[in-house]
Amino acid sequence: MRHRSRRAPAATITIKDVARDAGVSVATVSRVLNQTNQVTAGTEAQVRRAATALGYTPHAGARSLITRRTHTIGVLLPDLYGEFFSELIRGIDQAAQRYGYHCLVTSAHHREPQLEAVLRSMRGRVDGLVLMSPEFTGAVSARTLPAGFPVVMLNCKSSESRHHSLTVANYRGARAMVKHLAGLGHRSIAIVEGAAGNFDASERLRGYRAELRAAGLTRRPELEVAGDFSEESGAMAARQLLALESPPTAIFAANDCMAVGAIAAIRDAGLRVPDDVAIGGFDDIPMARYIAPALTSVRVDISALGERAATRLLTLVEQERNDPPTHDIIPTTLVVRQSCGAARE
Repeated sequence: MRHRSRRAPAATITIKDVARDAGVSVATVSRVLNQTNQVTAGTEAQVRRAATALGYTPHAGARSLITRRTHTIGVLLPDLYGEFFSELIRGIDQAAQRYGYHCLVTSAHHREPQLEAVLRSMRGRVDGLVLMSPEFTGAVSARTLPAGFPVVMLNCKSSESRHHSLTVANYRGARAMVKHLAGLGHRSIAIVEGAAGNFDASERLRGYRAELRAAGLTRRPELEVAGDFSEESGAMAARQLLALESPPTAIFAANDCMAVGAIAAIRDAGLRVPDDVAIGGFDDIPMARYIAPALTSVRVDISALGERAATRLLTLVEQERNDPPTHDIIPTTLVVRQSCGAARE
């Protein structure tokens, strides 16, 4: 009676098994699996056939010891809630997939100790980092990341010059929105601000104030209401503004989510958008065109922003380059719809 040779379960197959079946050395198998281009096409095919027949999968940890790469990038954001961040992550992931990389996504929620803990936990687990955090300073970078570690910063205000950065033209975009509202005849324009300490929020507030001055409008502190980028904060701010003795005729929300909340609060008060109060937002998230009335907004190509940041990072990682840092400004576009009373789209 003939006995069939028994293979070990796939989970226990090692690189030595592949080498034995392929009739080559372990070093040759390693060269093939790590794509070093140091073997002939025939040998490579022979090794890959053996690996496939055995069901061998290289151990990611062991492979990273050889290549010094994890083929994973870290993505650290202030929050993961809402369409802005989902679109941003989608763009990052699309670029990562093209390069054969995975994404490790997490958030730090505006707390420096948590930020530092997250950064330390990523050491050795990612090959580079796309980061959006107002708490990321030169000092934090020096304490948590090795020198030369690839980082691309998104919308971060920092005097830190070691890292590449991409920044949305928040100031210009806010000015364009206020200029448009003033051009429609509004003389009382309010703003719902973004989260305290957030770079985008501070730049959009700065643009709002600058354009009020340029339009010859008086700044009224009671028309500058705090928000935190959430729908509920937009609704609360709108209710506060409507309760004023002299309420505004137009509201610029520093992001679209707050604009959506403001529209809901205005309707609940028995008023109409844009007949009684005009509304404008920022970011132009996908839902902006589908709410009623469709939202006038400052468009940021969010997915493209994420894709561009990841592509910049992966170019640095793959080419092992240490280029002088670049600091690019991403332009914005005013998109006029029904919520301001002068629809074009």
